Amino acid sequence: MSSSREPTSVCPSVNTLGHVHSVETCGTVDGPGLRYVLFASGCPLKCQYCHNPDAQGKPCGEVRSAADVLADLKKYRNFIRSGGLTISGGEPLMQSEFAHAIFQGAKEMGIHTALDTSGFLGVKAGDEMLESIDLVLLDIKSWIPKVYRETTGVMIDPTIRFAKRLNALGKPTWIRFVLVPGLTNGEENIEGLASFISTLRNVERVEILPFHKMGESKYEELGMDYKLAATPVPNAKEMLRAKRIFRKYGVEAI
Repeated sequence: MSSSREPTSVCPSVNTLGHVHSVETCGTVDGPGLRYVLFASGCPLKCQYCHNPDAQGKPCGEVRSAADVLADLKKYRNFIRSGGLTISGGEPLMQSEFAHAIFQGAKEMGIHTALDTSGFLGVKAGDEMLESIDLVLLDIKSWIPKVYRETTGVMIDPTIRFAKRLNALGKPTWIRFVLVPGLTNGEENIEGLASFISTLRNVERVEILPFHKMGESKYEELGMDYKLAATPVPNAKEMLRAKRIFRKYGVEAI
């Protein structure tokens, strides 16, 4: 058996319960086309620029069954015909059985499916679950291990292993990287990530996302320290520089 494969798991029931942070019914940035985006609660990372800090830690909030989510999704099937379903977070793989049940039900309805993940819990996505996912949006937060840990609070190794596994399986993948001045925008950091991505044959798209502060007010409401309060958003020149570094490795980033 190929080392890229993970043990298959029993198909979860639509009665599987999960914790939902929020739902966006007409999303346009989390995969192709117009999408139903379910944000799952819970995440093992503590990204400095996280815009959903209330979704960090253990899953909490509204409890819903996969069947309930699928019933709601069905209402929007005609509107998202050009797009599909994306499960984001938080980190969906903290509730892998819940996500798997929803993905499986969506596929039975003929709806395109996408998983938005950091890849840190990639081992929780069994091969059977990945078969129900059409596209993986893999957020690689940084490259240099020290910078990755400073950015997220965790190690990069599990994410890299998951990226290599997706490549071995030929699973269509989009890579997303957030450019943060003074944190992730170092030339060596960008070059390392670009060089790694250039070795992957399953990557269909690479997005360099500019750091923003849209979630800053949530930190104040939660009594949390927002470490990037004094960090400026990257300007057009900085974004272009990053894209040129990727291009040097044969990777066209948008």
